[in-house]
Amino acid sequence: MRTLFNILIIATSGYLLLLLMLYLFQGRMVFISNFPERALSASPGDIGLEFENVSLTTEDEERLHGWYVPSANSRGTLLFFHGNAGNISHRLDSIRIFHDLGLDVLIIDYRGYGESTGSASEKGTYLDAQAAWDYLVNSRGIPAHRIIVFGRSLGGAIGAWLGAHNDPAAVIIESSFSSGVDMAKRLYPFLPARLITRLRYPVVDYAGQLNCPVLVIHSRHDEIIPFDMGQAIYAAVKKHKTFLEISGDHNNGFLISHADYVAALRDFIQSSLSD
Repeated sequence: MRTLFNILIIATSGYLLLLLMLYLFQGRMVFISNFPERALSASPGDIGLEFENVSLTTEDEERLHGWYVPSANSRGTLLFFHGNAGNISHRLDSIRIFHDLGLDVLIIDYRGYGESTGSASEKGTYLDAQAAWDYLVNSRGIPAHRIIVFGRSLGGAIGAWLGAHNDPAAVIIESSFSSGVDMAKRLYPFLPARLITRLRYPVVDYAGQLNCPVLVIHSRHDEIIPFDMGQAIYAAVKKHKTFLEISGDHNNGFLISHADYVAALRDFIQSSLSD
């Protein structure tokens, strides 16, 4: 009996220690474990696109690096928030797509990514997004109704937050999760995810606050973020919404479904910026 009791004590202590570690260090686990790379491996110039290096300062004095990629005869501007891994230099395929659709593109690296200072956090990514928005509106003088916010994966959560707190022409949420808690439940079904999750990113809540046209994109074959999370985001949007189902995995679905993907983007962009 004593041996069984000791085993239970050790198991309980180990479980509680695991909960504490996940609670205290989940920011490092989410961001650092997914390799927010510092070194830029390429630039838009490598695929024949003109671009400007952009430096932004956030409300809390972090310096962000980004690229502004103009498009000839631009119909509007896309504010691009990328996913968790890598940095802006790994998004050239997407930059080209939006450039060819007639949009100027501003893409930034969050704090702790690429050449941006600081270290990533949920609040920090929101401050980064707002700094990018303010740069377009205040420094470049671009009207809010000519700006489309785009976010993929983690960037979808950040873009949904920005869209809920500003007034863009439209928001595109691609391959994103419904909330940080929902992702934690999926990854750690044996843990009390709601109690220990500090990175909340309540995307469905932000989606419900959007007043502009919204395009939700997700693949049924996404191996990282389940398809039903994309459906949940779509269901939360109250009006002016479109859902595009693509094929392929989490990182390459937009390339695998290229023709349908670009056609849907073209239609959505045209309807969102028509005035």
